[in-house]
Amino acid sequence: MINNQKLLIIGGDARYLEVIEKLAAEDATVFLVGFDQISFDDSNVQQANLDTVDMSIIDAIILPVAGTNTAGEVEATFSDKTISLSEDLFRQTPEHCIVYTGTSNSFLDQAAASTNKKLVRLFARDDMAIYNSIPTAEGALKLAMDELDVTIHGSNVMVLGFGRVGITVARLFDSVGANVSVGVRNSADVARITEMGVKPVQLANLEKKIGDVDICINTIPHPVIDSKIISAMDKSTLLIDLASKPGGTDFEFAEQEGIKTLHALGLPGKTAPKSAGKIIARVLLELLEK
Repeated sequence: MINNQKLLIIGGDARYLEVIEKLAAEDATVFLVGFDQISFDDSNVQQANLDTVDMSIIDAIILPVAGTNTAGEVEATFSDKTISLSEDLFRQTPEHCIVYTGTSNSFLDQAAASTNKKLVRLFARDDMAIYNSIPTAEGALKLAMDELDVTIHGSNVMVLGFGRVGITVARLFDSVGANVSVGVRNSADVARITEMGVKPVQLANLEKKIGDVDICINTIPHPVIDSKIISAMDKSTLLIDLASKPGGTDFEFAEQEGIKTLHALGLPGKTAPKSAGKIIARVLLELLEK
């Protein structure tokens, strides 16, 4: 139980409505900043502004999946107001206060370090990333179904990367009857891909293998789909990049070549916000109980 804890949630999208509900149900007091367009009936939930919250009682600050931008601004789907964080805000919190964010950047890293606050990056955790790969893969499947005029069953699908997201994507597309190949470098990954019953492709050979692909799904967060790879693609190929900004694709060149490209960020929050919110809440509750 996390009863009696004072939590401050700053910004977020529809996923955080589920987080709010789950945390309040555990008898924590949840202060909200950036949710002024929504009303809550739970007495454990209190609307607030950053300049009115007593930061000296806050046990944890919970930021959105994207954290902040490099200027310290927080995205808030349910507010028209600009919400900006500062090092001074962190400094006002108790010594034990922990800052939870999905991902971090130079602003958050610096603010936490200079105020001696523990910064927990939820999406750096294996459990969070694996749970979150499920709505991500389903979102990618939905995008492919919406964008193509052929069935996924029987389509040639190339998944680049075999990490926590790539594994789930490959398994899902395989389960609906796609002819799945997975591009990797590691020999152990080649063995595991083979064991799964899908086809391994060495990334060094990708240029030769990409020509007959209907759907290419990238999960590698560094440049991998360059001009050579794009030039070797059929013009009808659908390219879905799931990697975090800036992605692994030369988007400008793909556009020049007429390749349909989607940089599909934040799919869990768009396609399954309730389920994605439950995932975030589950991990947060585990951490807060400690």
